[in-house]
Amino acid sequence: MDILTIETPSLGDRSYVVTDGTVAVVVDPQRDIDRVLDLVEEHSVSVTHVLETHNHNDYVTGGVELARVTGAAYVMAADEEVFVETLGVRDGDELTTGALTIRALHTPGHTPTHMSYVVTDGERQAVFTGGSLLYGSVGRTDLISQAMKEELTRLQFASAHRLAGELPDDTTVLPTHGFGSFCSSAAADEQTSNVDPRYGVETSTIGEQKEANVALTITDEDEFVEVLLSGLDAYPRYYAHMAPRNKLGPGPIDLSPAVEADPTELARRIHAGEWVVDLRTRTAFAAEHVSGTINVEVGNSFITYLAWLVPWGMPVTLVGDSQEEVSEAQRQLVRVGIERPAAQATGGIDTYGAGVARGSYPVSDLEVLAKRVADGDAPTMLDVRRTDERARGGIAGSLHIPIHELERRLDEVPTDTQVWVHCASGYRAAIAASLLARGGRRPVLVDDSDERLEELGFELTSG
Repeated sequence: MDILTIETPSLGDRSYVVTDGTVAVVVDPQRDIDRVLDLVEEHSVSVTHVLETHNHNDYVTGGVELARVTGAAYVMAADEEVFVETLGVRDGDELTTGALTIRALHTPGHTPTHMSYVVTDGERQAVFTGGSLLYGSVGRTDLISQAMKEELTRLQFASAHRLAGELPDDTTVLPTHGFGSFCSSAAADEQTSNVDPRYGVETSTIGEQKEANVALTITDEDEFVEVLLSGLDAYPRYYAHMAPRNKLGPGPIDLSPAVEADPTELARRIHAGEWVVDLRTRTAFAAEHVSGTINVEVGNSFITYLAWLVPWGMPVTLVGDSQEEVSEAQRQLVRVGIERPAAQATGGIDTYGAGVARGSYPVSDLEVLAKRVADGDAPTMLDVRRTDERARGGIAGSLHIPIHELERRLDEVPTDTQVWVHCASGYRAAIAASLLARGGRRPVLVDDSDERLEELGFELTSG
């Protein structure tokens, strides 16, 4: 049995291809299934089953389309309400394909109908745990319903203990979430995992998780519920659109380049209030940008924050230095159901920004800010981290507005002075700075790590 991993770091998720050398099963595929098809072609195997551990909240599934293209069975929990044809499985059901045996285990918690799948070829065994047992943690339990979150948390506790109790310690644990995904919840202090040469990625085992997973090291259910629920904070609001979309059965995607917009067209879209997103680095954008554009640097955090912040259904135009930048952003967009950019513009700012208004703002760091504070010359400071991050220590006297609340609370940010904006690493601060500039404020981007706050002598507050 060989297990091939497809990582999607932009969403903090993994998909898996499990093969005996002739046939393959695919677990939790992302929307851009060309990555899966390329892999199975490379290994000359045929996909017979597509396994969904649950109806996903953080991305649009590629499972329906992959099953259609390959002729594979689309496997989900029999009790999951979806409007596509599925091979429904219940707890304990077994499927066989080639030398592989697949056993379904009902592991509710992340969702009520959540399934884990134990796959073996008779020699090796792995369990694909989706949003149930993660590395050091478990999937969050508040995405389905706030009213159900305590009930689901208790089910999550029971599911983790069931997996740990029923499966041998050497069973490989392969979750879908937990690699930066907002679908993961409170983590243990120590996350035991290793890079397994058989898989080429970080993996763990049931035995290791017994020693390190918060759901297994806390043995009292009530204590676990308190710990997990107290650690839940905001999650991307685009999640609300994912599960309903997945129930309907998403179709194929179109990754061909969008229509090219000239400077006049970009200006028209900006004037209309649409989102024109500049994909360049935060420092390049700060140095010079088309006025009214929003900077969301293309990278692993791009789609999480763009989809979180943009009003759902708002036309999005992508601009950047190269087609490669735009194409990568476009691929990330379809993973969360933003099917096509409204337009694109490439060639750099001197091309797409010719003849239109430009803007800029300063970039600084925490060391400069610390000196100003120490000298009694503290500027207006804005912390755009989440509430849970702020609780671990924020600069005393700074204004705290989490980035996902910034646009609706923009009137709390002064217009008559510079606003020094910071986050944990500079990424969200860059987005916030561009939103502030778009809203008529005077930002200074603090491009630095919040790990330096204490060492630089800032007085910290949790409020």
